[in-house]
Amino acid sequence: MRFFLVAISLFLLVSCTQQEELKETSINSPGNINTVEFFIDASGVPKYRVIHKGTTVIDTSSLGFEFKDIPAFKGDFRIVSIDSGSTDEAWKMPWGEQSEVRNHYNELKVDLEETLENARKLNLVFRVYDDGIGFRYEFPEQAQMNEVIITDELTNFQLTVDHTAWWIPGDWDIYEHLYNTTRVSEINAISKRNHPDLAQTYIPENAVNTPVTMRSPGEQPYYLSFHEAELLDYAGMTLKVNNETLNLESELVGSDITGYKVKRSLPFHTPWRTIQIADKATELIDSKLIVNLNEPNKLGDIPWFTPMKYTGIWWEMHLGKSSWDFARTQVAGQTFSMEDASGTHGATTENTKHYIDFSAKNNIGGVLVEGWNTGWEHWIGFEDREGVFDFVTPYPDYDLEEVVRYAKEKGVQIIMHHETSAAPRTYEKQLDTAYALMQKLGIHSVKSGYVGKIIPKGEYHHGQWMVNHYNNAAFKAADYQIAVNAHEPIKATGLRRTYPNIISREGLRGQEFNAWSSDGGNPPEHLPIVAFTRMLAGPIDYTPGIFNIKLSPYKPTSQVNTTLAQQLALYVVIYSPIQMAADLPENYEGNPAFEFIRDVGVDWQKTVVINGEPGDFVTIARKEKGTEHWFMGSITDENAREISVKLDFLDKDESYEAIIYADAEDAHWDNNPTAYKITQQKVNSETVLDLKLAPGGGAAISIKKE
Repeated sequence: MRFFLVAISLFLLVSCTQQEELKETSINSPGNINTVEFFIDASGVPKYRVIHKGTTVIDTSSLGFEFKDIPAFKGDFRIVSIDSGSTDEAWKMPWGEQSEVRNHYNELKVDLEETLENARKLNLVFRVYDDGIGFRYEFPEQAQMNEVIITDELTNFQLTVDHTAWWIPGDWDIYEHLYNTTRVSEINAISKRNHPDLAQTYIPENAVNTPVTMRSPGEQPYYLSFHEAELLDYAGMTLKVNNETLNLESELVGSDITGYKVKRSLPFHTPWRTIQIADKATELIDSKLIVNLNEPNKLGDIPWFTPMKYTGIWWEMHLGKSSWDFARTQVAGQTFSMEDASGTHGATTENTKHYIDFSAKNNIGGVLVEGWNTGWEHWIGFEDREGVFDFVTPYPDYDLEEVVRYAKEKGVQIIMHHETSAAPRTYEKQLDTAYALMQKLGIHSVKSGYVGKIIPKGEYHHGQWMVNHYNNAAFKAADYQIAVNAHEPIKATGLRRTYPNIISREGLRGQEFNAWSSDGGNPPEHLPIVAFTRMLAGPIDYTPGIFNIKLSPYKPTSQVNTTLAQQLALYVVIYSPIQMAADLPENYEGNPAFEFIRDVGVDWQKTVVINGEPGDFVTIARKEKGTEHWFMGSITDENAREISVKLDFLDKDESYEAIIYADAEDAHWDNNPTAYKITQQKVNSETVLDLKLAPGGGAAISIKKE
């Protein structure tokens, strides 16, 4: 149901503007939990405050823009009109963490106009939910201007206390940083500029990337997470930090080529600026604020995409067992024959069939093949990467049509791989041809990659130009019935609601860092932070399931910094509609723990976030769509932890069998990571499970009705 109400008192106030001009207004969330107060100060500057249950969580904060060649939007505004309304509706997820989402908010729209001659117009729209707020700027059509070139967006968030923050630096190129845990007053993003594993990094300000999550001090803290929703034809937003005043200000990703941040013709609106607000950390994961602020599904049903688990020719390259490239030489544009083979190429017809056979035998729906197409000899570390990759031509030892035929025979889908080497213009020239080939072969999903500095030099991964590239590639993919899993992507902002073929993405420091980073890989606290930060933005292709924790014999100086039991738990904790069984097939064969990966679902009817604190631990249970099966995952940081979990989410008066994959008594992420135990017990809705998580450990549980 969708309806709008105009408040009588508000109408009367507006009617009285001839005697006394309206200067302020406010709106509450449906449950009167959150309030936004909006006002114009004495200089005509638009400002707002946010109150949560009587506590001011965002104090007086200003709004505005700076433009190229025309005066800024900083002041001299008056309120022309105000409108308010309410929406309460439900929409179905074609795939997701739950079957149905409630979208319930109160909306305030404020139309502003300058008090100057040739007055220009700007509108602000606030949507206030019980779990947070979103607001955006709207530039209406007007005679005074038909285009704006934005050099800075002046959106401020004035914090009221010195929160503990979980943050990564406001990098214009990548999100693959480790999270830091500091007070806001101690954030120093500039010190992360020269990260040894992130050569393409560019961090021009002391800013953080979003989502950035915070917890207030005190015995009864509240939680905030700042992000954005519906990022379309606009630059990604970082948040510049003033350590002294505790103020956050939008800092849009720019372009060295154009010298500005955003160029748009009127009318248009910005992405939503979002603040999730919660009394418990678990409520941040429960929140659907980001997807709710996006437009409804424009694609309708997409039966050609099926949520699935997959294996792939991928991890073996990171281990050094095989290579992406085919030839011994590195000559751009060379024509290949079998005589050029190096002998280490991973994407061969024979090897792919091996993965297909393994997947077919183990209830795994797909196989990803990286390194199948020509160009890998000349793609990384080279400046002249334009035209390097051919997205339709396989190497001589990879028979693409035979692989697809064999996979279909076995009931397995092939997942295409397109590595652009951050040369998007080369990719755009071939998109239709590449997608048409996939459509012809019946391949319905692609993993895209953008490793390296963007070509042309001076554009960045998260600027307006690349935002449009990422989105347009996904929109075009939908025309060919293709789902996109983007790596090195623009941030997730809930567009999966509008375009459900945008299925997952990387956008974080993923599993591969454990195989090749020079700083020891991802520490045990990494994923308990990710669950309360990056995962709030949307699905993550983290590639869990590594059983050979010490990576022997391939990477003797590297390892995965979790226990094996935690690797199982990640299939439930870190959400994605696609989940990779990332390890080598031989490391799964004969291991009883692999039964959980065979068994676990990927598409969910319901999600229950049971407990958790950022950087410490988290426990999540999910009910599989189409069955009565529940799966639960619990993970911890470097500290051992005992957790009691009530199973009151189960159906009452029903009996279930639980299979528990847990850390062994002497398990430890470093000293004894592969020690686990499997137990079974009868459970029901009154059962309380006592879980003992080892340092860096976890527990994975399948729960099925008897």
